Amino acid sequence: MCFSFTLSITLSHRETSSANGRLPYKNMSTLSGGPAKTPLVESTQADGRSYEEIRQDCLRRKVLFQDPDFPAVDSSLFYSESIPVNFMWKRPGEICEDPKFILGGADRTDICQGQLGDCWLLAAIASLTLQKDILARVVPPDQDFEHGYAGIFHFQFWQHNKWLDVVVDDRLPTVRNKLVFLHSLDNNEFWSALLEKAYAKLNGSYEALKGGSTLEAMEDFTGGVAEVYETKTAPSNLFQILRKALDRGSMMGCSIDISSSAESEAQTPTGLVKGHAYSITGLEEVNYRGQTVRLIRVRNPWGQVEWNGKWSDDSREWTLIDKAEKARLMQNSLDDGEFWMEFEDFKANYDRVEICNLSPDALTDDTSKAWETNLFEGSWIRGTTAGGCRNFIDTFWTNPQFKLALEDVDGDNKSSVIIALMQKNRRKLRKEGLDLETIGFAVYDAPKGEDHLSKDFFRYNPSKARSRTYINTREVSERFELAPGKYLLVPTTFQPNKEADFLVRIFSEAKAGSVYPPKPSPPSQETDEEKFLRKLFLQVSGSVRSDNSGLLEFQEFKIFWDKLKKWMMLFLSHDTDRSGRMSTFELRLALRAAGMNLNNKVLQLIGLRFGDDNFEIDFDDYLTCIVRLENMFRTFQALDKKNTGEVAMSMHQFIFLTMNV
Repeated sequence: MCFSFTLSITLSHRETSSANGRLPYKNMSTLSGGPAKTPLVESTQADGRSYEEIRQDCLRRKVLFQDPDFPAVDSSLFYSESIPVNFMWKRPGEICEDPKFILGGADRTDICQGQLGDCWLLAAIASLTLQKDILARVVPPDQDFEHGYAGIFHFQFWQHNKWLDVVVDDRLPTVRNKLVFLHSLDNNEFWSALLEKAYAKLNGSYEALKGGSTLEAMEDFTGGVAEVYETKTAPSNLFQILRKALDRGSMMGCSIDISSSAESEAQTPTGLVKGHAYSITGLEEVNYRGQTVRLIRVRNPWGQVEWNGKWSDDSREWTLIDKAEKARLMQNSLDDGEFWMEFEDFKANYDRVEICNLSPDALTDDTSKAWETNLFEGSWIRGTTAGGCRNFIDTFWTNPQFKLALEDVDGDNKSSVIIALMQKNRRKLRKEGLDLETIGFAVYDAPKGEDHLSKDFFRYNPSKARSRTYINTREVSERFELAPGKYLLVPTTFQPNKEADFLVRIFSEAKAGSVYPPKPSPPSQETDEEKFLRKLFLQVSGSVRSDNSGLLEFQEFKIFWDKLKKWMMLFLSHDTDRSGRMSTFELRLALRAAGMNLNNKVLQLIGLRFGDDNFEIDFDDYLTCIVRLENMFRTFQALDKKNTGEVAMSMHQFIFLTMNV
């Protein structure tokens, strides 16, 4: 039985949704078991020009860059609501006299939330400032408002296994000459505001950044691996886990759950804010009255509103520890949104800890492994490959299926594997009324000899591993210890017929052998009777008609009639209610029975072409489909004389063939 949960995404102005391939992986430097490699970076500009090309062109023409892909207009701000006030787009030089890109180094005090509900993003940026090497990649430091200034800046983000270079002009939304959204404590520092603008451009608009998970932004800054701990059920060594994560350069956030939207951003008596994203910036142990006390440092991206309990900025506990220790830990005791708490108070008050690791190595042990990564991409298409979870057993088997082989690398008869399922581009699609789907996955032992397993297999075979729950987050990831062997991975939405594109990352100790979708198989060979009839026809007529006249000789019609009878029986066997229609989900079985094994992409196209709004296909369309496929197979086999599975043809040959199938 599958269960789904709807997550009220973290976390200012929470957003709630209703519950309900294979490519080679490029080492992106953050998730390697070996030496880091320089990541390949792609430009996102519509005209394909790079940051440096645009900057040099602007300098040559002596103009300031105006981004045509993300213009200074209302639609770049909001897509579903009217502009509440009169925004003025201004460049930093119009806001202050001496603008700086980075002033005195980029640090977490440069992140102050504005009038946008993107605290989840700001919490991730605050964590980013603690990792200088990663920060320098996301925010290239060789940018300023002086030498070579052309009104253009650029930032780099990880998206679906690619590093993207996002350029923006430096026009920022203001009201009364003040920045409306993210800003620094220093009025003349602008790196954080421009970073937020670049991330808004990547996702379509500023409004698209409302509500989210800190992990989402952390992954986009690093390409890392996500892990989540519930503080009330976390392992007893959670403090050590978090400390190890911080030492390894992991980025961390935390939050307090809410039970209803009315609690969003509600402040507790102790100064904490519910439904709000915080950063974890430090962990320490101090000697207090002869006992060791564990402390954790947390930051509110608002830049204010802090914990007022034990170990808060002005609490008496600080007067009872060594002065040098106090000076080291309390370098900044202003009301800056950052504060210390005793770890037990932290666990009692916060509900969730999110960690983005730069390596798949487990935080629960001290071993370091060489990790390999496999990547699969696919789509859930209604009526064909969006079968829903195992609750919907009649359609579950139609979901995309991926095979992988796990090896035992150290002789312990176990293979560590992390499976991360991510749905793609959902934030960008919000303006079209789409949001995160509720997703999960299951892993099965893979039997020999079958490429795409049918309903009966899943009806009688339990999963070997699966995601803990179905939930409406961008990514669901789990760590497993599995015996070496061959497995089948089935990623799904909770409900059937929910459409989305997805990415699966599989981290394993040894390269997991993976299997391409099966090549289409030829239709069943002609029967002995058909061969005899064809031979007889050749003896009488001398040749088979191949003049594309559209006419059939009697014996050709006899062959076609025999096939038609077979296809009719296949249709009737799946038209159980004798309505003259069959489900597009069942079309795969009918085609397989006809000897035609097609991969998911072809089946998706067939479902979209021949299925109706109810995901059904009538007999006429079914017959048209199967006759065309039969002709396609025959034509291809005739051209593939060496049986390589590939043919070469000119454009005119291609047009001629497609017009005749």
